Amino acid sequence: MMKKCPGCGIELPDRQLEASVRPNASGECLQTYHELSAYLMMHPDLTFRAQHAVDAYAAQHSGGATKTITTAFAVIGLYLAVECGYTGRQVQQAHMALANRNLQWPSLDLPTRPYAVFVTDVLAAREEPDRHEMLMKWARHVWDLWEHQREWAKDVCERYLKRAE
Repeated sequence: MMKKCPGCGIELPDRQLEASVRPNASGECLQTYHELSAYLMMHPDLTFRAQHAVDAYAAQHSGGATKTITTAFAVIGLYLAVECGYTGRQVQQAHMALANRNLQWPSLDLPTRPYAVFVTDVLAAREEPDRHEMLMKWARHVWDLWEHQREWAKDVCERYLKRAE
């Protein structure tokens, strides 16, 4: 039997894992994300590319009980990475700068088109550099579906970070 993830829509073999409320994910999908996170932590790099995985997964699994700050930071992180060429470390620093401002984050409209690239695709890629390339392909794909929030993300970055693009 297969189980569909409520966030990204991927169907994975049902292993009777408990679904997650935050993020909006099946237990099977979340476990796969944890596998990728472990891999990235075991293969650290100075650019902290794990941040791109955090943002892609969070954006892809927004909805349900996901906090507005989680979705906002994921969308901003993807904007900075994909549109502005930020490294994961630079995105992390931007997130910290925004967190220090104690802003109220809006509820962002979710994408209406289905996702076609998933965390499983990153894990399925062979070791470096293929896995890193697939991670960035995943981030770009998720951003493409969230592109309707581009002006919002750009405005936040210009207003509060004084830098982007």
